[in-house]
Amino acid sequence: MSGPTLVIELAEPFSPSVLREFRALIVGLSSRFEEKRPGFFDINVPAERLGVERRREEDWRKPFPLPLLGDAPADPEFTALVGFNPQREDWRRPFLVYLMGPGVGDESTFEAEHADEPEVEAVLGFRPTHAVNVSAGCNRQIDHVATGLLAAAAMDVIGGVAKAELLDGQAPVVVGLPGVLGIVDDDWMALGSAEFLRAWVRHPAFRLVK
Repeated sequence: MSGPTLVIELAEPFSPSVLREFRALIVGLSSRFEEKRPGFFDINVPAERLGVERRREEDWRKPFPLPLLGDAPADPEFTALVGFNPQREDWRRPFLVYLMGPGVGDESTFEAEHADEPEVEAVLGFRPTHAVNVSAGCNRQIDHVATGLLAAAAMDVIGGVAKAELLDGQAPVVVGLPGVLGIVDDDWMALGSAEFLRAWVRHPAFRLVK
C-alpha cells in the first residue's frame, strides 16, 4: 500500500465471535467491501463514517453530534462527526485491513515483523501471537487521520495494542499523550491504546509513517 500503516498487536488468536464482530464493524464502515479470506478486507471507507470531515470553507458542512474523536477539540483542519448522512459526499479512502499470524494467513510476514522484539514485548507484557494491519492506499493527510481512527475503532472491538512507527522528533510529543504504554526502538516506535491513537490524531504534530 502507498499510504501509512498501523499494526495492532494481539495477545491471543481471534475467537469466532470476535472475528464476527470485527467483520461486522468493517462492513458497517465500508462503502466497498471485499473479503479475500477470513479477516482480510479490501475496502473503501468514507472518512465521514470514521467521524471526520475536512473544512474547505467557513460554512462548508455542519458537524453531526457525538464525535468519534472524543470530547477534546479536533485539529483545526478537521471537525468530528459520528452520525453518517448517506446523502453527504462519499469521501472514500482505500484500505487493506487484515489479520495475520499462525493459522490465519501472512504467517511469514508476521514472523519477519516479530522476529526479534524483546523491548516491544517487555512493554506489551506479552508475546504477540497475531496482529492486524491497517494499511491506507493513499498518502494524503486525511489518509493518516483515517488510518488512526480506523485502527482505534478496530481496537474497540478486538482489543490489542497499537504499534506506531514515529518520525524523527515525534517521540517527545507522543510520550505525553494519554494511553501511551511506552516508546521503544530508540524513540522510533510508540505502543498504546485506542485512546492514544485518538489523542495522537488530534495533535497538531500528528503524522504517521508511510
